[in-house]
Amino acid sequence: MFISAFATAQQQDDRPNILWIVSEDNTTYIGAYGDVYATTPNIDALAKQGILFENAYCTAPVCAPSRSTLITGMYPPAVGTENMRSEYPVPAFVKFFPRYLREAGYYTSNNAKKDYNTVDQTEAWDESGNKATYKNRRPGQPFFAVFNINTTHESSIFGNEVRRQMTAEFTKKPLDSIQLPPEKPLIHDPEKIHIPPYLPATREMKHDWALYYDKIQQMDSEVGTLLKELDEAGLADNTIVFYYGDNGGVLGRSKRFIFESGLHIPLVVRIPEKFRKYTNLPAGSRTKQLVDFTDFAPTVLSLAGIQPPAYLQGKAFLGKYAVTKQRDIVFNFRGRMDEGIDLVRSVRDRQYRYVKNFMPHRKYGQHIEFLWLASNIRSWEKAYKEGTLNEVQSRFFNPKPAEELYDVIADPDNIHNLAGKPGYEKILDTLRKETFRLLVEIKDVGFIPEPEAERITVTTTLYDYARSGNYDISKVLETAIAASSNDKKQLSYLIKKSAVKDPVIRYWAATGLLALGKDAQAAKPVLQKLLKDEKRYIGTVAAEALYHLGDKQDALQHLYKAVKDSSVMSRLQALIALQAATPEELVSVEGELEQITKNKTEYDKKAARYLLKRIAAFSGKSK
Repeated sequence: MFISAFATAQQQDDRPNILWIVSEDNTTYIGAYGDVYATTPNIDALAKQGILFENAYCTAPVCAPSRSTLITGMYPPAVGTENMRSEYPVPAFVKFFPRYLREAGYYTSNNAKKDYNTVDQTEAWDESGNKATYKNRRPGQPFFAVFNINTTHESSIFGNEVRRQMTAEFTKKPLDSIQLPPEKPLIHDPEKIHIPPYLPATREMKHDWALYYDKIQQMDSEVGTLLKELDEAGLADNTIVFYYGDNGGVLGRSKRFIFESGLHIPLVVRIPEKFRKYTNLPAGSRTKQLVDFTDFAPTVLSLAGIQPPAYLQGKAFLGKYAVTKQRDIVFNFRGRMDEGIDLVRSVRDRQYRYVKNFMPHRKYGQHIEFLWLASNIRSWEKAYKEGTLNEVQSRFFNPKPAEELYDVIADPDNIHNLAGKPGYEKILDTLRKETFRLLVEIKDVGFIPEPEAERITVTTTLYDYARSGNYDISKVLETAIAASSNDKKQLSYLIKKSAVKDPVIRYWAATGLLALGKDAQAAKPVLQKLLKDEKRYIGTVAAEALYHLGDKQDALQHLYKAVKDSSVMSRLQALIALQAATPEELVSVEGELEQITKNKTEYDKKAARYLLKRIAAFSGKSK
């Protein structure tokens, strides 16, 4: 299949090799970005030899959806890959972009993480796995090689006991058989670490931050090893090197969250002298140009001399096909994060970040099992329950505002919400309109509740469904905006929309009634009707709303049945709703929860375990 393309590649040996070095879960904790606590000599040296992008962003603050963006060059809310580890199919025309390189004669290798959040396309790679390397290519063949460094992954700060338990569960081996190297003494001093003002400076918090800086230092050493290997192979002068992080993180309120700490990534690109024609920026320069992960695929293709396909939603910022007009905004999103259900959309221009919370009733700090494995998160929650936090630190455990606006230059920690403040009306309105315009333009399918998405993707893709005439994003968005306004004046509108034919609109109308809380008292008869909706997931939203309005018996009877649903996402939705229930009420469904923990599906299992722990704490058992 690739013989003729390879013959062409041998003749075109002037094309650059391209190397991606990708670290996991770290935002700009890098010396070159001005972090005085970071020990990153290799990345700092790379920045002096290359271009440092001050405003590079992942699309989602978690790995799988962001990696979906990287490999497809498309926004996950457009193709249906926004929810964590959902793996819904993408349309047939969407190719993993290394395939275009391979067809053009490049040797493509990936070592080793993929996590693309959709059905794999193995034909994109000559090799992919723990031993994959550009060293296996034919003589003279240009390469595109990816090396993923997992040293800085979120799990790196969990501690040996938690990591042993994780390993035992993953490998199905007895816990006693799992042995890990002893934990090393900290290199970075916990007492000298700067803790952001939105976090409490607990002992565990300071320890985990210091430990993570140790992991950053170790990761930097691994970057240095890869660069040294490239140089010793005589390839440095022919290879364009990208170093970047796959999403922000990893300490509290970063990974998974729509703040600069979760979205801002390091990006350094080193371009050898012979390929300087691909940029007008000198070595050692810094640029404030906005770029995001949709731009990476077209940029790599452009550097390889391949015209990016028209369907890609980003633009090349380097190479033969680089665009001259820089982007004005980056678009970010948050869908379901592990077992935590949410929907957030955001844009950031050169100074401000706008955030639209479509589920403001869901607090930032929803319990997510994997996140809570970190001692710093548990210590944060403990301090909240003990009442020792200030207002800024307490926000994480409270419902969200309908909208947020931050001056990211003056307020990089994103703690001063300017939405609704005098003097910011114009920029708020501008970015709000730009966000909604973009959602309509890409036909954002994230508004389709996931139980419905499960049903749709049995026969088609969400992308194709959105263009089939069955999905009116403008009408759906109109309802979702009203539902998330925190405005009781929308009650009559939401009641009206709860009776329409479109189940997605009914779902958002029900969600709006849930979000209104006590202000939805007049809608009780409507919610009782929705409880019997033909779409069980709509009934589940109504049940949660009714529970908070005092109709607990009817609500719980629905939820007890919904946790047995054949749809994993319908089960998960019911389990999340049951988090409002008391331990005494949960006892009635304890057997079903125990059964769910035996499932092979990951997130309903985790949500069930959390409820069982609450029952155990109440009854004095050990779970």
